[in-house]
Amino acid sequence: MLPNFSPREATAAWKAGWETKVQAPFARFRQTFEGSDFALPGAAPILLKSRAKRVLLEPGLDPSLGRIGPLEVRLATTKSEIRRAQRLRFRVFYEEMSAVPTGMAALKRRDVDAYDPICDHLLVIDHAATEAKPFRKARPKVVGTYRLLRQDRAEAHFGFYSSGEYDLAPLLERHPGKRFLELGRSCVLKPYRTKRTVELLWHGIWTYVLHHRIDAMLGCASLEGTDPDRLALPLSFLHHHARAPEAWRARALPERYVAMDRLAKEAVDPKAALMALPPLVKGYLRVGATFGDGAVVDRQFGTTDVLVVLPVSAISARYIGHFGAGADRHAA
Repeated sequence: MLPNFSPREATAAWKAGWETKVQAPFARFRQTFEGSDFALPGAAPILLKSRAKRVLLEPGLDPSLGRIGPLEVRLATTKSEIRRAQRLRFRVFYEEMSAVPTGMAALKRRDVDAYDPICDHLLVIDHAATEAKPFRKARPKVVGTYRLLRQDRAEAHFGFYSSGEYDLAPLLERHPGKRFLELGRSCVLKPYRTKRTVELLWHGIWTYVLHHRIDAMLGCASLEGTDPDRLALPLSFLHHHARAPEAWRARALPERYVAMDRLAKEAVDPKAALMALPPLVKGYLRVGATFGDGAVVDRQFGTTDVLVVLPVSAISARYIGHFGAGADRHAA
């Protein structure tokens, strides 16, 4: 007579059997032959490779950049960590917001593009919250991410991501010898969209900027929605009150250009406009960023994009003082 297991008991029994009958013997086998040549009689030798995770980060910078309580900001060092950032991006961009996934993104449940392998990925991890998968050890939860692309890496491959929306060549030509850093693909899980998380992300970026001696940051920031007329107030505010000076200005590509001055300057209520701006854009404004000429509608992501330009020399002194000249305020 078969035992009458509940579904939970049956799952536990199956898992126990898998661990004792399959995983444990295979682990002993690997321990015996790891890194050595193993061959069956009459067969070519097989080299068993170590499963150690490949470290992707360049040497010289500690991956852990800062911490506030259980929240840590760090750089991804393995492909697995990058995949976790991509899954977070999918959750925010495609499930919470209105981005339309490609077939592969929908299948993998990850937001992936060709720029991911050439970028560094900044992560915010909550050590007080864990996520677990069957047969895997529980890991601290990834709750925020930013993608960082240095100019030397961009030029060695296919340029900045933002160049698909803005003509960056004149801007870069006006500043020869300057080191630019592109910020992009930023997102934070809804429960973590707090001042503390944003501050930790900026601390990580500032530490990275100092280490790589970055002179200026740029990147596309998004306003939700694809109808510029519905976004007339925030777009007009950015055009009239936060437009980049000529030396630091880049213009949207002609075929994608959307005018931002949809309202006259005197018709813009600055207080109402600030309330209509996304928290990320308001954060850029606070540290001293200005914005490019023209917006761009991104129909795949369901957004209207603006170009953020932030020379390091323009960052408000109070923010540099807040994070510390050596980026040691939230040092891990």
